[in-house]
Amino acid sequence: MNRVLIGIGSNIDPYRHIERALDSLAQEHRLIRSSSLIVTAPIGFAAQPDFVNGAALIETDLDIDRFTGALKALERRLGRVKTENNYGPRTIDLDVVVWNGTVVDDDYYTRDFLRKAIDEIREAGDSV
Repeated sequence: MNRVLIGIGSNIDPYRHIERALDSLAQEHRLIRSSSLIVTAPIGFAAQPDFVNGAALIETDLDIDRFTGALKALERRLGRVKTENNYGPRTIDLDVVVWNGTVVDDDYYTRDFLRKAIDEIREAGDSV
């Protein structure tokens, strides 16, 4: 079993899309815990609504490539449309941040809100 911490974000009907994402993750994998949600200003493209961000600890039997593919498929099911603007509005954004205890996304080091959400789960006593 693999343990993965994922970052979750949305700025289009964010609470609904984050809830739907967590529900889907719980049905398809083992959702162990999710963090508090944090409202943050957009990064890279300011002319859009604020984001709501958090994290979740998941257990899965998928390898990292298949799990990442499953996250991208879930994003599409929840209406995410990729555009040329990588910082634009989105219904949902799901990214692998920590895989079996190893940080695999450098955003962990540069985005305080992401680090706080991940650390909240780690501090709750769940080994990652």
